[in-house]
Amino acid sequence: MTKNQNKTETYLKSMLNESSWEKELIAYAENHNVPIIEPISMNFIVSLIKLSQPINILEIGTAIGYSALSMHYGLPNAHITTLERNEDMFNEATKNFAKYSLNDKIDLIKGDALETLPNLIKENKTYDFIFIDAAKGQYKNFFEYATELQKENGIILTDNVLFKGYVAGNTTDHKRFQNLGKKINDYNMWLMKNKNYHTSIIPIGDGIALSVKN
Repeated sequence: MTKNQNKTETYLKSMLNESSWEKELIAYAENHNVPIIEPISMNFIVSLIKLSQPINILEIGTAIGYSALSMHYGLPNAHITTLERNEDMFNEATKNFAKYSLNDKIDLIKGDALETLPNLIKENKTYDFIFIDAAKGQYKNFFEYATELQKENGIILTDNVLFKGYVAGNTTDHKRFQNLGKKINDYNMWLMKNKNYHTSIIPIGDGIALSVKN
């Protein structure tokens, strides 16, 4: 990231009007090294939700519940289903949803998404808005399941598609990040060539891919 890009991101973050619960969860994530979506990316997603007015939202990857809560407060009438496999994250998200009395608005499902998503397909569930933010190496599998759960005019979003610059050839010695960067780059290339979808990669936060059916 260039010096000007750093300044731009700092400027954008300074423009956000974060509520007390947002500040609390962001601070928790920072203190406990929990990866959550960048606040400026979340702000964009909330705008997109307000614009598209989905009835049912599916989130793949809950973490501590920051993004699910953000989507709820962005569009309170939408129903959110969110999937999380990590027990600690599941427990923390459960606590956060209960704190704000949202158990009837947000369905938190524990389990590996690669097992949970086929179950949702069998149950004939459909969603207007699907947000992928889980295991990076499984993005293609998640997307393919999402296409079976997506309503005709639905939107599929994928977070972290620029992954700290590693997809563009960040040359630091962090081997794990380099490997993930290659996997995400493969996903991006596959996604952009997918003739059934029109995808735009938006360079905000850690990169968001916005996919709609052709």
